[in-house]
Amino acid sequence: MSAGSANNRRYCGLGIVGGPATSRSKTVGLQPQGFTWVITGRLAVSERIGGSGMQHRRVRRDEELSWLREHGFNTLLSVLDETFNVTAYEQSAMRVLHIPVRGELEDHEAVQVLEGVVRALEHANSVALLHSDSVTDGILGVLGAYLLRSGLIADPIMAIATIQEIMGRPIGPTGRKYLLAAAR
Repeated sequence: MSAGSANNRRYCGLGIVGGPATSRSKTVGLQPQGFTWVITGRLAVSERIGGSGMQHRRVRRDEELSWLREHGFNTLLSVLDETFNVTAYEQSAMRVLHIPVRGELEDHEAVQVLEGVVRALEHANSVALLHSDSVTDGILGVLGAYLLRSGLIADPIMAIATIQEIMGRPIGPTGRKYLLAAAR
């Protein structure tokens, strides 16, 4: 049994399964790069839709949006600095929340992104994707902070461990700072 399978069983009782997407037969589109479920069927994170920088392609973006719709996503929380993809997201019948962030998250931006995640999931039927140019430690800290704020996990240390297990990597000092600030 893989470590991911053991992790999925461990957090199932919390409703937090996390990990890579499961494949569906006859899936449409392309899975976004860096895609990971944080709360299966409810909240996921990925890198920028369509790729970033010189690798960004409109065709790829459209294929990734098709994949997201096919997998039930109805809300996108974008923390990209620029807004030129927002129209494409809206045209794909997605609710779009945009919080512009340039580079690494600053303290005040982390609070804004956390509030954005709360807003993205305010409806019972919301299935949201948080995406940025890359999934940084700051983004991981915000996701862990959401697990605390939502009451899915009560202990900050357990929230850190859960996000690390789901993402398959440690959270650095910046991410831990944002996660622990939510616990206060």
